[in-house]
Amino acid sequence: MSGRRDTRRDGGWIRRLDWIGFGAGLAMAAAAWLIIHGGQADGPGRELAAAPTARGAAAAALGADSAHAAKRAAIGNAQAASARSGEPGDAIGGAASGSAAGANAPLQADQKAAAVMPTDKLLVRIYLSDEKKVETIPLETYVRGVVAAEMPLDFEPAALEAQALAARTYIIRRLLNDDRSGVPVDGADVTDTQTHQVYRSQAEMAELKASDPKGWAKADDAAQHTRGKILTYEGEPIEALYFSSSDGYTENSENVFPYELPYLRSVASPWDREEASGWSDTLEMSLQEFGKKLGVSTGAILARSSGAETIRVLDRTPGNQVKTLQVGSEKLSGVEVRDKLDLKSAAFELTATGRNVVITTYGSGHGVGMSQWGAEGMAKSGKTAEQIVQHYYTGIQVEEASKLADRLVL
Repeated sequence: MSGRRDTRRDGGWIRRLDWIGFGAGLAMAAAAWLIIHGGQADGPGRELAAAPTARGAAAAALGADSAHAAKRAAIGNAQAASARSGEPGDAIGGAASGSAAGANAPLQADQKAAAVMPTDKLLVRIYLSDEKKVETIPLETYVRGVVAAEMPLDFEPAALEAQALAARTYIIRRLLNDDRSGVPVDGADVTDTQTHQVYRSQAEMAELKASDPKGWAKADDAAQHTRGKILTYEGEPIEALYFSSSDGYTENSENVFPYELPYLRSVASPWDREEASGWSDTLEMSLQEFGKKLGVSTGAILARSSGAETIRVLDRTPGNQVKTLQVGSEKLSGVEVRDKLDLKSAAFELTATGRNVVITTYGSGHGVGMSQWGAEGMAKSGKTAEQIVQHYYTGIQVEEASKLADRLVL
């Protein structure tokens, strides 16, 4: 946001009439006042654009962001956006097309929102970890780059649009919080890694456009078709966590992360098993390696026929992840086991056979929020992006980010 004053509100246009002769001045000034104030837009874009505040100043109630899941790569194949210029970064800020009575006809409310969207001016600063430099780009260009890095390029348009909504919400929430956690340098908002959201740089997107123009167009479509929209709960951007695939159910946030959020509840996700590549995975390791990685004595985890020393799941979460695993006399959380053994998920089955341990995992990722493969399954069944996100994020709304523009540095 430029921060320029609205000359209409400051009386600037009235002052421009001072050259008119005194005799006609009153009449013409009155007419000018009616024209200016009678036709002034009431849309949120103009109202919010007039009063920028320091980033995060009004966001003290929002919580800190948590870690995201390991991310996917590439994008898909679809039609080009109707209002797109075709160059990276150029799809930002263009006015939406639409009919009008004439060149000077006032815009309708939806037209005004499309033509004047304050968040079009929002810049995101990404630290490119390989190049060790900061790339500064408009919000929607960033969203396009995240979509291109987060989902396979043969995913359905509605799934990619759901990803765009989650990606945009994540960065808006982070900027509102003035959160720089996980960024190794000053002057950047996020990195391009799974610490935040995986992102394809402008150079990488240019390469993608040259090698796969349909894929580039599909990523751009996802950003443009959801342009300016975010996911909110009680008016605030949500913690839009997402992950690759579930075991059939997503997980409550408090079973994976140290907080409970009302919109991150366990929901059914039956599409994952059919859609996700590598949905189940089995690995085998020696008891010695198993114990070493978990930090448990090898002797304590040797299964006895008497059952005195066992390896067994004590209980599971609502999402069917392992909540507590008993290893000999020790008890570990499923999340801890997943991290220490580098498992694809905490939804696993485990058996001890002789001196080896066999572990089979189901799904991939932390399991909280939106399942990306589940989103694909829903999209294939005809669900829209809004229906997808409202399934995975309980009780949320899809709203314009422009409502928060007075709390962002634009």
